[in-house]
Amino acid sequence: MLPGLLARTFRLAPCRTTLPPPRVALASSRSLHQLHAGKTPLASLSWRARPTTSPQVRLYAFFSKPAPGAAPKPALDARFFSSNGALPAADLPVLSPPAVGNWLLTSAALVLAVIVVGGVTRLTESGLSITEWRPITGVLPPLSQADWEAEFDKYKATPEFRLLNSRMALDDFKQIYHMEWGHRLLGRTIGLAFVLPLAYFAVRRRLARALRLPLLGMAGLLGAQGALGWYMVQSGLDDAAFAASDAVPRVSQYRLAAHLGAAMVLYAGMLAGALAVKADWRYARSGAWSRLADGRTVDEVLRNPLVRRFRRQALAVAALVLLTAFSGAFVAGLDAGLIYNEFPLMGGRLAPPAAELFSPAYATSTAPDGSSTGLWRNLFENPTTVQFDHRVLATTTYVATGALWAAARRTPLPPLAARFAGLAFAMANVQAALGISTLLYLVPVSLAAMHQAGAIALLTVVLHIPLALRRPGAAARAWRQAYLARKAKP
Repeated sequence: MLPGLLARTFRLAPCRTTLPPPRVALASSRSLHQLHAGKTPLASLSWRARPTTSPQVRLYAFFSKPAPGAAPKPALDARFFSSNGALPAADLPVLSPPAVGNWLLTSAALVLAVIVVGGVTRLTESGLSITEWRPITGVLPPLSQADWEAEFDKYKATPEFRLLNSRMALDDFKQIYHMEWGHRLLGRTIGLAFVLPLAYFAVRRRLARALRLPLLGMAGLLGAQGALGWYMVQSGLDDAAFAASDAVPRVSQYRLAAHLGAAMVLYAGMLAGALAVKADWRYARSGAWSRLADGRTVDEVLRNPLVRRFRRQALAVAALVLLTAFSGAFVAGLDAGLIYNEFPLMGGRLAPPAAELFSPAYATSTAPDGSSTGLWRNLFENPTTVQFDHRVLATTTYVATGALWAAARRTPLPPLAARFAGLAFAMANVQAALGISTLLYLVPVSLAAMHQAGAIALLTVVLHIPLALRRPGAAARAWRQAYLARKAKP
């Protein structure tokens, strides 16, 4: 049913044209790309298969394997990279076109936007203004005065209103409500913008085999993000959690970190997938790889022990950037940026006293003799310890990025990888300046939002480095070799 609906929506009626005899060149005015070498035109590589089966059968084939002994079905038209003849493509795998890469880049940009909007929602204390989770009916905001009054009454029953915003007027409530509503609406938009094209590309057989499981995993994680976001909001609506007189209504820092961490993993996956698709396309089409133009081959570069070690180091720095951003979620969840507003010292010393960093007040239990167990909770619940940890991780990330740039200058890297190593260290300097400024100026919304966006920007640049040293995918190598073999024929 879903493939049929998609076929009607995108007007993808099954082609009823009879396939021509084998090894006969096919002319098509709707070729998705045409290559030219000097004055000799190369035939277009058409990605529009001409099956006689229905879209339902094609969707089933996407998730199934051929029966043993069955003849392989060509993933693409039986012609490519040829000016005067067709080359059978029955044994060539599917190579995703640039449209798939553009879709993943757009999805990554939307995830980046929702991360920044979510950070502003947290900074303006707007996240608890909507007290219900309505995935469908919640698309529309209140449309009448009565609707607004009803939503405001629900908010008045929350701990945040009673303890912090008891003097809030309806107009003020509308401002924070629209902030949270916009964040949720953007999340819904991302879901549709990702899942619908995913179904379309799957039906049209545009997805390389290596992409299929990761994309399905991203779709599942997107659905889980909505539930995780509501699970996070629920923690700030629980009356029992704020029964103490000094309690401050806020969402759980654990759930906030999980929500942000999942969003960053989604962003990294979408970005990596998009860059891989585009790089594979360029390699299959022209043999270009990481702007390499000094006569070395891809294998020669990637077999170099120095290059292999540098790629592992780049992956380690990317993981460190993710970990530092993850620790920043605990800083935001505990408002830990509002203490020790100085740098590089904390209270006139490089580190606070050990008794403050590992306070028994955050221990799981205290024995009669005064000893405490479970002091590890200070790492996640003590604002002083959380800020100190974030400082240490941020400083380590800065030093590691600088060391990576220095290593790039001593390693025979391709031009693209070397360029992004320098850009990564430059972005690390910008991010350090934003973080220090955010701390010194008591976490203003504008600087804090820029700092959060800077973390994603740094992750983006660092991820480009190992991806620039990625070996072309199996599908790209197969199509490139087939083209070279066809070109070598007399």
